[in-house]
Amino acid sequence: MSEAIDALRYPIGKFTRPEVLNMEAYQAWIHDIESLPGQLKYICNDLTDEQLQKTYRQDSWTVAEVVHHIADSHMNSLVRYKWTLTEDTPIIKAYDQGAWSTLPDYKASVDVSLTLIEALHRRWVILLKSLTEEDFDKAYIHPETKKQVTLGINTSLYAWHGKHHVKHIEIALES
Repeated sequence: MSEAIDALRYPIGKFTRPEVLNMEAYQAWIHDIESLPGQLKYICNDLTDEQLQKTYRQDSWTVAEVVHHIADSHMNSLVRYKWTLTEDTPIIKAYDQGAWSTLPDYKASVDVSLTLIEALHRRWVILLKSLTEEDFDKAYIHPETKKQVTLGINTSLYAWHGKHHVKHIEIALES
């Protein structure tokens, strides 16, 4: 993959596993997760249909599709937390994000997904703020990689995920 395409695909860099996992780090990532719905509403406020159809690189999702994807991805993540907190190292269910993006609900107004993200994140943050350091050490198994993922790492991943897609939207709107 060329450097230019890679820079657009991962504008804030690829996710890297954090070296430090502690309550201070978790709280910072929870803050990032908590602030995402407001950032998305601010960025998407008053966008035209034309702007919502802009892409951040060739053959990428549109702004609208990115918003719908965030709703789907973060919904799946919350369910993974619940499985992990209530089961012993569960094997989670993976989903095909590309296939999901072809379903009719991706043609809905972005307001539908923005509202979902706002409510979902409120629930998610309540759960995240209740977790202990031991809870963040609990893990699930991802069926595609067969690797364990702790809730601490997952929290870091989803803090990154939100920033990653906000940057995609900003790049699309700047073009």
